[in-house]
Amino acid sequence: MSDSLFFQIGGVMVIAAACAFLMRALKQPMIIAYLLAGVIIGPAVLSLTHESEFFQTLAEIGIAFLLFTVGLGLNWRRIREVGAVAIASGLGQIIFTSVVGFLILYALGFDLLTSLFVGLAFSFSSTIIIVKMLMDKEDLETLYGKITVGFLIVQDLVAMVVLLILGALGRGESMTQILGFSFLKGIFVVAVFWLLSNFVIPHIVKFAASSQELLLVFSLGWCFAVAGVLSFFGFGVEIGALIAGVSLSGTVYEHEINSRVKPLRDFFLILFFIVLGTQLHPAAASEMIIPIIAMVVFVLIGNPLIMMLFMRALGYHPETSFLTGTTTAQISEFSFIMLGAAVALGLISPDAMTLTTIVGLITIAVSTYFIKENELIYEKLQPILRVFEKQRARHAAKAKRLAAPSVILFGCHRTGEILIDEIQKMRRKFLVVDYDPYVIEELKHRHIPVVYGDGGDEDFLFEIKAESAKLILSSIPDVTTSLELLNYLRERKFKGTAIVAARTPEEAMDCYAAGADYVIVPSILGAEKFRDLLKKNQSEAKQWKKSRKIEKADVRRGVRLDEE
Repeated sequence: MSDSLFFQIGGVMVIAAACAFLMRALKQPMIIAYLLAGVIIGPAVLSLTHESEFFQTLAEIGIAFLLFTVGLGLNWRRIREVGAVAIASGLGQIIFTSVVGFLILYALGFDLLTSLFVGLAFSFSSTIIIVKMLMDKEDLETLYGKITVGFLIVQDLVAMVVLLILGALGRGESMTQILGFSFLKGIFVVAVFWLLSNFVIPHIVKFAASSQELLLVFSLGWCFAVAGVLSFFGFGVEIGALIAGVSLSGTVYEHEINSRVKPLRDFFLILFFIVLGTQLHPAAASEMIIPIIAMVVFVLIGNPLIMMLFMRALGYHPETSFLTGTTTAQISEFSFIMLGAAVALGLISPDAMTLTTIVGLITIAVSTYFIKENELIYEKLQPILRVFEKQRARHAAKAKRLAAPSVILFGCHRTGEILIDEIQKMRRKFLVVDYDPYVIEELKHRHIPVVYGDGGDEDFLFEIKAESAKLILSSIPDVTTSLELLNYLRERKFKGTAIVAARTPEEAMDCYAAGADYVIVPSILGAEKFRDLLKKNQSEAKQWKKSRKIEKADVRRGVRLDEE
């Protein structure tokens, strides 16, 4: 038997590696490679996995490690940063997507429970894929990046509650018991682990961190211990693993723990998605062509549209709304886990897993391009998306009432926030421009002149008479916005000083070529240092040109280092 298992695991990993090479060449996420490997390995093609219970156990370990690392990444401060929008958009998107998905599936002939579960499962987006793509794009710290991470945390919490309910149903509990006793147990568990994570765990982790090996062993032991204890009390391994991760997320060692556990997680997670792929039956898939097409279109177009409408209703700029919406165009790992649990309980048909697997394969593949090219897609669709700019006239009218300011600051977050105090000391008429409605309200409360608008919108720049200002400051590190602002000023023969921001030295050189007097590159020049320069130079062009020589030398040095 041991030889048989060895060759089965060996065959599985060889085929998975071959599929991974193919997906890498096509620039697709590895999850697609593993699902494809599962289809090839499963009964539909080669039928290599005879020890199904063994592989199922390994897959469950993969789920536990996945949820443990998701818990490690649940940064509560991100929820607080984006405030109500994360909760409103996260819950609103789940409710509306679930309802619309349910109606589509029910209309296509699926039974009530299957339509309900699949509609709910398709309302969740992939935390792992989205965060990975945003990290690759360096967009995690942008406004839409923070909102996205915020609503993903909300979705993960809702998924945790759903898994808790499914676990209770599996034990034969009624809905009254679930909503009563299980809810009270849940509050008790959260309170206990909150106390542990605040007063006990930090001391244990600090001692374990004296050895990287000990830190890894402790983390794994903690994951299995919490998962085992909570499973014994009826919460399930999934909930236990997630709570184990959350309890360690507040320590300063969370990133080190995550990096240590990640290789193990990836190995077992590969097996989870392979086992998932083995459940795909081409014969059953061929009978669900219309539902597959309908749900793929709904996830790829409906999900982003619903999120975009929610964001617009909350007052966010069409660009922020669109970029946030494009991140939701796929289904989550939780979708597979949730439906797998429902199938195991006999609540829904196994055909639901076939539908989910195929929709997952397609949407995950396409959504990676959506996220990667979302800014370019927005530029192409901008003329169409102007129909969503209902607040445009109101903001423009407000801008007309403002006399031409001497100083205009675009973007208030971080660098911009630091600069406001220095700008006020100049004792000149100034204006702050931002398109985060929560920032707008906060600045109004502080009696700081502020207007809602986009620094890359020519019509808006004309309304606020940007070309008449003496000093233009943009702390928004988006090269597209910076270049559009600089082009507008150049076309109107702007005579003042224009200072913009860029993420990389290469982008900074493009801004200098477009006429910037100075470019802030956060990786090279900190906000505090720039504040000192602003205090010294103010709006004097000659002084900024002197500082520009030094900064351009640093930027060129950064370009050379990147090339090397």
